[in-house]
Amino acid sequence: MNAWLDEALTKVAADATALRTVFPGVGRRVGRGPSDTPGWTVDDVARVELLKAAPGAAAEMPDLYRYGDAAEKRAVLRGLSVVDIGDAGLELVADALRTNDTRLVTAAMGEYAAEHLDDAAYRHGVLKCVFMGIPLAEVAGLDRRTDEELLRMMRSFAAERTAAGRDVPADLRPLLTEQDA
Repeated sequence: MNAWLDEALTKVAADATALRTVFPGVGRRVGRGPSDTPGWTVDDVARVELLKAAPGAAAEMPDLYRYGDAAEKRAVLRGLSVVDIGDAGLELVADALRTNDTRLVTAAMGEYAAEHLDDAAYRHGVLKCVFMGIPLAEVAGLDRRTDEELLRMMRSFAAERTAAGRDVPADLRPLLTEQDA
């Protein structure tokens, strides 16, 4: 492991407010390339490790998100599923779903969203992913959260795309045919 990260983990374990100073520098210190976790960068992994190490991370996460750059926001969203933040993360997910940044939307639709979003908000997030071309494999909980209303919305989307002579995303077709069978 990176010596700087080891030191940063020790700092945040002793005082969660240290996240405010170490979180922004993670990319410069550990790199920004791909990690062993599919779809995650090295700095995503390091930042989530920092959040897990800080006993008071839940209190810091809203400001880390609010004042962070896109990479920091993405890491906070990824960290929602490993830090007990309760419903306080819903506002962060909602904000990310209002963006047009595919990386933020993808991170927002992780396991935290699958567990905490109400049905309407979850459906909205799934459709946002479909509209933005985010693979449905990136959406956590789709297998257990798909309901008749979401299927209806996806069917309508597919019908509109077909009527307009546009392609229907390939990963949407199997879901609709499985459910219709």
